[in-house]
Amino acid sequence: MIKLSECTFCTAVHLLFLLHRKLQIGLVSHVAGIIGGDGSSSDGRVVGMAPECSLVGVRVLDGKAQGSIRDMIAGIRWVLQMKDRYRIRVVNISVGSLIPKGMREDSALVKAVDALWDAGLIVCVAAGNRGNQPMSITTPGISRKVITVGSCDDMEQVDVMGSKIVHYSGRGPTRNCIMKPELVANGYQVMSCNAMNSKSPHPYCCKSGTSMATAQISGAIALLLSKQPKMSNVEIKLRIRECCHNLGVSPAYQGWGMLDLSRFVGRNG
Repeated sequence: MIKLSECTFCTAVHLLFLLHRKLQIGLVSHVAGIIGGDGSSSDGRVVGMAPECSLVGVRVLDGKAQGSIRDMIAGIRWVLQMKDRYRIRVVNISVGSLIPKGMREDSALVKAVDALWDAGLIVCVAAGNRGNQPMSITTPGISRKVITVGSCDDMEQVDVMGSKIVHYSGRGPTRNCIMKPELVANGYQVMSCNAMNSKSPHPYCCKSGTSMATAQISGAIALLLSKQPKMSNVEIKLRIRECCHNLGVSPAYQGWGMLDLSRFVGRNG
């Protein structure tokens, strides 16, 4: 992960939906740490992608860690209402659904994330851990507007939400023949904050999945916005396409490929 010298105006929002309470806490803190952890518990050795960004958490679960798509849509609407107050630029959604009713582009959840994009927000969504068959991208990652992120290293067996799986990263295309994901990032054994450290002496732990990959791209975008704050979501999406390295595998798995972070953040333009 990379340290950031100046990113005071980039805000990432992490939406989490329908997770068991312990997994909810652990995943939220882990994803947030990947995006903007400041490394204070490791003397700067484990640092998030954009450690000086601001983070706004949007809770869409009740006290029993239960929720619904309606709750998630309500959270998205809250983001739309509050984006100017909190200067929200990037929305990170590390959750998805494969229920049949949610797999259509005209579903309420897809329309909700499209509304975020249309409002000028940069929306990064996990491809989901339901691969490896075609059309296994989870909703709302099937939206043709948002930036959908898969895992480039899902050939290793991992424990995702208590299940041992391999080749888990969601594959495209969508049911409407839209190429997905847009790109892939590291999703295997990513180190970040451990919210359950009250039961462990270690402030950090490793987790795997497309949630971790998505958080890295959200953080990379925050880095870019710290240098070029006037870039639009469309411009950033096009720049991602320009700065991806083809891994030599199917576009249904890798999309445009893996992001060259140095080129994406470092070059002038």
